Amino acid sequence: MNATFFFFLTPLQNFWRFLFRKSLPADSLCRLDYAVLGLGDSSYPKFNFVAKKLHKRLLQLGASALLPVGLADDQHDLGPDAVIDSWLAVFWEKALTLYPLPAGLSPLREDELLPPHYIFNFLEDVPVKEAEQHRITEEPAPPSSVHPFLAKVVSNQRVTQPSHFQDVRQIEFDITGSNIKFGAGDVVMIRPCNASEDVEKFCQLLRLDSDRWFTLKSSSESSVTVPSRLPQPCSIRHLVESFLDIAAVPRRSFFELLATFATNELEREKLAEFSSARGQEELHAYCNRPRRTALEVLADFPHTTAELKVDYLLELFPEIQPRSFSIASSLLAQPNSIQILVAVVRYKTKLQKPRKGLCSSWLASLDPSQGDMFVPLWVKKGGLKFPNDLETPVIMVGPGTGVAPFRAALQERIALGRTANMLFFGCRSEAKDFYCRSEWEEMERAGHLKLFTAFSRDQVRRDVLLLTKTLWTHPQQCQTDANRRV
Repeated sequence: MNATFFFFLTPLQNFWRFLFRKSLPADSLCRLDYAVLGLGDSSYPKFNFVAKKLHKRLLQLGASALLPVGLADDQHDLGPDAVIDSWLAVFWEKALTLYPLPAGLSPLREDELLPPHYIFNFLEDVPVKEAEQHRITEEPAPPSSVHPFLAKVVSNQRVTQPSHFQDVRQIEFDITGSNIKFGAGDVVMIRPCNASEDVEKFCQLLRLDSDRWFTLKSSSESSVTVPSRLPQPCSIRHLVESFLDIAAVPRRSFFELLATFATNELEREKLAEFSSARGQEELHAYCNRPRRTALEVLADFPHTTAELKVDYLLELFPEIQPRSFSIASSLLAQPNSIQILVAVVRYKTKLQKPRKGLCSSWLASLDPSQGDMFVPLWVKKGGLKFPNDLETPVIMVGPGTGVAPFRAALQERIALGRTANMLFFGCRSEAKDFYCRSEWEEMERAGHLKLFTAFSRDQVRRDVLLLTKTLWTHPQQCQTDANRRV
């Protein structure tokens, strides 16, 4: 074989070990033409390390590079596509020149709609008992991302003053019967739901009946499997509410697929521009800067949205990803309970509607006084470790909601008799966002904690202090300087 092209997202272990054998001759790959495109993030010290190392090793073994290694960077304003687009254009030009396609074959058009990965089979009727099954069934332990535990919301309390700009909640979940075990420093994983008004708007735009039920299967052309997290059968409401991330800022691939359905000329032209390499600045200004959601994009392209086929929904929208929260409580102090501190994300962009964090806003909306509320969750090991020695003192620094894991650690250590604890806590205002103040003070009085605090907005600005001092000690000089400026 005269040519092989390697495309790596992550290296295969066996291949990697074989390639770096010292016994391989220097001309092992002298008949190989190759190209390497790396996907990386320049915020990491070893940016695109694997791609660079692979490129260097292939050259050492005698292979010929068709073009320089591509180093895509997720930190670029336009994302990795800023490098990928130009790299792929050069690659395909060289590859098709050296190795043309057989007669009668041509590359697929960019606007050609490929067969869907999944097929929706809508059901005429579903028994009520079966229809409600996925909502009330709790899977056996241990809870996981596929089988989370439905934890009841016990309390949802705002812990910042009503006048404070930041809404922070202390939320408690009942995990009785879950067999969940955790220690200080561990995290709880929570998969949020879309807001009910967004679900209704989505179904309205796509002309879907939210109460309709379906089964899902992989198409004959696809090798992908049906997501295990989706129940069979499933309702459209459950799919949109709990699975499709319609509140995310869409990527370029979203516009590329959406463009294949466009029949309206104006919408097709705009979607084609957003899908092209030259249109990435426009796409960034339209979508990324204002944090426009996928649902809002659908509303901006109503003719195209009306043409969408339901079989492509799982390809168009990514799955809602779980969010992680440091556990702010200890099982030794509060058995069968998990508590977290959640800062509700809300901010303004040039769009009229404020931007909201999907998970934090959903959690903040759960009011247990209005009835039983349940949250699917599971626990993962965290990176914080605390010493087992009773005599070893621990210094903890936790500004803002970052104090959550140290609250769990203090509860756990005090319950075990470890009283050599020191906590540095900082926030904006002593009166507005001093989280867990009464608990820290009680620990101090008991001799279990030494607390040091800093409140950034309560301190008088240094320049005001200097001006006050100058006015007090040199009033005549200040008057002279003022006259000169006039």
